[in-house]
Amino acid sequence: MFHRKERFIFNSFNLSYIFKHKLFKNTFIYTGTNVINKTIPFFLLPIMTRYLSPTDYGIVATFDVLLAVVAVFVGLSMHGAINVNYFKLKKEELREYIGNVFIILFTNFILIFIIVFFLKTYLSNVIKFPENWIPIVTIIALCQSIFAVNLGLWQVEQKSFPYGVFQISRTILNVALSLIFVVALVWGWQGRLLGIIITSIVYGIISIFVIIKRKYITFSFNKKYIKDALFFGVPLIPHALGGWTMTSIDRIFINSMVGVDATGIYTVGYQVGMIIGLLANSFNLAWSPFLYEKLKENNYSTKERIVKFTYLYNVCIILAALTLSFTAPYFFKIFVSKNFYFAYKYVLWVALGYAFQGMYFMVVNYIFYVKKTYLLAWVTFTSAGVNIVLNYFFIKANGAIGAAQATTITFFVQFIMVWILSAKVYEMPWRNVIFSKK
Repeated sequence: MFHRKERFIFNSFNLSYIFKHKLFKNTFIYTGTNVINKTIPFFLLPIMTRYLSPTDYGIVATFDVLLAVVAVFVGLSMHGAINVNYFKLKKEELREYIGNVFIILFTNFILIFIIVFFLKTYLSNVIKFPENWIPIVTIIALCQSIFAVNLGLWQVEQKSFPYGVFQISRTILNVALSLIFVVALVWGWQGRLLGIIITSIVYGIISIFVIIKRKYITFSFNKKYIKDALFFGVPLIPHALGGWTMTSIDRIFINSMVGVDATGIYTVGYQVGMIIGLLANSFNLAWSPFLYEKLKENNYSTKERIVKFTYLYNVCIILAALTLSFTAPYFFKIFVSKNFYFAYKYVLWVALGYAFQGMYFMVVNYIFYVKKTYLLAWVTFTSAGVNIVLNYFFIKANGAIGAAQATTITFFVQFIMVWILSAKVYEMPWRNVIFSKK
């Protein structure tokens, strides 16, 4: 596949030095933390599906979807604004900047809370979610935004250990409370939501104390900093909403057009299908820096090998998705409550969708490499629009399975669009490799 001298990324370096290097250790901890946090819900399936009904699962899934969209407006990606300015501002200026970010967060929270409170009856009818629980979502969105600020500060400081401990301990508390409330006390969906809510509030409060203790905040209103933070965060709203539409709006459609119980079964199948997405994300963490290093060589033979490997990867990830879908019925029969058994039928479509997303990762890196990320905004909007249209018509025609089919097609369309764009902005021998006579 690659010449021997290119087979190992670190062949020209001292491996013991690399393994001890902060970059390697940080990457290992961040990746491990993300994998643990994303796989825990999967391992909880055998327990939760026995104590939660499909309707319960559907309500919890709807809560997650609602939280994700509210967090876009409450949080405004403020942790990103802080990270960008971390190395640009002096320590005292950064404290003041963070103080103004908190002013924005709490102002957003108050405004969004008021809006949501007065619209809760309407929202409840549209998304089929208990009315009295809807305003609580804004509180959790605020807590998670503060939590993200704290994590972001550790990240820019390259302090991966407290980052990982904080993330994983939060997940452990969430799981522990959920098991107590759902399994021991048998509180159903309310117990699962209480686990999420209490954990978010606790870690939001802890985050505030940690930030204050580390002397990272000074409250002094500064119009310049308010303006800078808003100029960073507000333009990201459409992009964030596009991402939410791609991955979450299907649950809203199923709730409204099929039923909350169908959403619960769909969500369980979706979680299993997302395993392919986890694999693709993990691989991309390692692949993207390697790719950028090789692209610097600007060597045709190297590009050829990269393209061949990309095609091989595409075949492998499709096969992985098919293998997962083939084994899904056996997994559900053994490990999941019989009420959720038919969730296996969603796995094929969701797994294929995330396989296409994995293929998208392989080509989008070229756009990142040439720094033409503005092109992705067009792709996001188009893909989101396609997803909305397909969800409506496919669910109307095929029921909840239509949402999974819409996911597959949407991710495929996104992959094709980005592949075409990447081929235009950075030349690679995509056709030559296929039609080569060698």
